[in-house]
This record gives sequence, structure tokens and C-alpha cells, in this order.
Amino acid sequence: MKKRSDPTALMAKATQKLHKKTPVFPEFHVGDTLRVSVRVTEGEKTRIQVYEGLVIGMKRGGTNASFVVRKISYGIGVERIFPFFAPIIEKITIVAKGEIRRAKLYYLRALSGRASRIKSEQVFGTEEKPSSSGVSRDAESSDISAKAAQG
Repeated sequence: MKKRSDPTALMAKATQKLHKKTPVFPEFHVGDTLRVSVRVTEGEKTRIQVYEGLVIGMKRGGTNASFVVRKISYGIGVERIFPFFAPIIEKITIVAKGEIRRAKLYYLRALSGRASRIKSEQVFGTEEKPSSSGVSRDAESSDISAKAAQG
């Protein structure tokens, strides 16, 4: 009698062949503002189009993983679902890290204006350079505050 092959192993082997290279994106979470560079094909020409918005949801699940980015375009909310393994995604840049307490931010669909803002920290374009003495700025400031408290 012929031994039956494991369907899970067959699926794993098939997904490895389909997705030979895994995408290398920065780690981001729901609430972050992203700038997604998408490859758009119009006729025979291909160009890169940037889609910037807030991540309102993420779906895990191996090769089926995806994330939802929402932006406001001319006063109208536009959402786009990007699969993680989509070949059209050229690169992802994190613009701001948001501070949230929810896994999905679908409630933002009903809000507009200032009510839909999320407390965030700007990340894009800011690089912390080490000081010349080799000590971080936080350590220097705590040393200064400790000396001020003593004297």
C-alpha cells in the first residue's frame, strides 16, 4: 500500500517555491504612519507611486498576511489592503510611530478632523547621532541633574 503524503508538508513546499525571497521591511505596528512605495504598471510603462497613510489593521497568517493603510485624499477616506508578499511593494518607510491601545483602528472610519488624530512620535528623517564622548545624551542629562541636586 502506498504511503499518503502529508498535505501540510506539500503546502509548505509549494509556498516556499512561490515565495522564494521574503520581503525585508522595517518592523511596524498598527497605529504607525507608513509611506508605501507601490509599483504601478500603466500599459507598458512602470512607475513607483507612493501611498502614505495610517496602518489601521494587520492580519497575520504566513503567506496570507496583510495590512490595511488608510489615508485621507481630498477629504475622502481611502483604504488599501497590501499583502506582505505582494511583488508590487517596492519599499516601506515608517514616517511616525503611533501610541495606541487597540489591535484594529476601525473606529477611525467614523471620525474626522482633529478627532481622528493619534498621538505619535515622528521617526522619519530623524537619526540620533552618538555624542563625541561616547555617552548617550540621556546619561549625560541624568549626570547633570544628579550634580545639580547635590550642590
